[in-house]
Amino acid sequence: MAKDFNTLEDFNFRDRTVLLRVDINCPLDKTTLQIVNDARIRRVVPTIRELVGKRAKVVILAHQSRKGSWDFIPLEQHAEHLSKHLGMPVKYVDDVIGDSALEAIGSLGAGEVLLLGNVRSLDSETAKGDMFKQAEGEIVEKLAPLIDYYVCDAFGAAHRSQCSLVGFPVKVPSASGRLMAKELFALNAIFGNPRRPCVFILGGAKFGDASEMIDRVLGNGMADTVILVGLAGNAYLYARGVDIGEASMKVLSEELTPENLQAAKDILAKYGQRVLLPVDVAVERDGQRVSVNIGDMPTAEPALDIGDASAEKFRKVVGSSKTCFMSGPAGMIEKEGFEIGTRIIMTAMVDSGGQSVIGGGHTGGAAERFDLADRFSYVSTGGGALETFLLGEPLPVVEALKYSRKEFREE
Repeated sequence: MAKDFNTLEDFNFRDRTVLLRVDINCPLDKTTLQIVNDARIRRVVPTIRELVGKRAKVVILAHQSRKGSWDFIPLEQHAEHLSKHLGMPVKYVDDVIGDSALEAIGSLGAGEVLLLGNVRSLDSETAKGDMFKQAEGEIVEKLAPLIDYYVCDAFGAAHRSQCSLVGFPVKVPSASGRLMAKELFALNAIFGNPRRPCVFILGGAKFGDASEMIDRVLGNGMADTVILVGLAGNAYLYARGVDIGEASMKVLSEELTPENLQAAKDILAKYGQRVLLPVDVAVERDGQRVSVNIGDMPTAEPALDIGDASAEKFRKVVGSSKTCFMSGPAGMIEKEGFEIGTRIIMTAMVDSGGQSVIGGGHTGGAAERFDLADRFSYVSTGGGALETFLLGEPLPVVEALKYSRKEFREE
């Protein structure tokens, strides 16, 4: 792909204040609220280290979850993890645009790093609007006068048109960080002309957008087969007429709208056997993992994973692929015994000898847990951003960076 946005080599950062937006939204332990996988933090270290080496004053803006969610916390421990991986102190102030934040930015020296508080503590961050509207937001209004450059390395959030992500490129010279550029170039290289057969595996805890993704990748020929696991697999089983039981239905309730259900039925009618569904599910019964055939459903217990027969079926399909992409685990991987389906599929991906790509924080975390991460062709930090990219839709952050390149020239 042509370079139509600035990267780090395009500017002289020495003694300049750089606002660096990253996506270090990490999985947490629900009991302790401690970070359980800091892969996303590690992935932005090269950009920070390069800016420090160029003697920039680095101010980092990031988020963790969102208001109302159990994992919405301050970023103090994120700063500790950054310090460990950078091998240098990372200052932290639990403030974004208040006096404490502004004073900390003003006192920052060349080659020093400061992490501000959770940017989603501000309601203006998640307000809707395009880049021009977001450029008038309070975060940009407060911080833009204090910075010389804006760098975005938050590929995982690149599908969101939010203030800290798209507003600054309208006001100040901007560039992508190394991770952002690497993600875009790698994904274009792999999916621009995928090797055949190409298999997509869609899972995780959400399925509302699955039908659009399936229709896109099968309809445009990017994928030859789509495998559905996780909640998407359960939802499509229900759409096919399988009684999955009240316990599983309860888990689906939020997203199982009449529109989503009809969309799933339409996909099954349109693509038939190109969409593969589980033939059994795994439930917890008397403290044990038990596989239940679809024909023996419903079950009193919720489906927590694909069953053993499904795992073997999908292993064979994935093993013969030349390009394979997975977004979202196959089951409740945090529960012992119900990570098996995800592990089997991932192992088949890396053993296939083809191009293997995974995306999303929980998927990447699972790969690390299974000691498989280094064996994938590419591990993307993006979940929603990666899906938007694969749907062929513009990424708002990338569009903002393109705009900035046209508007600002280094003197």
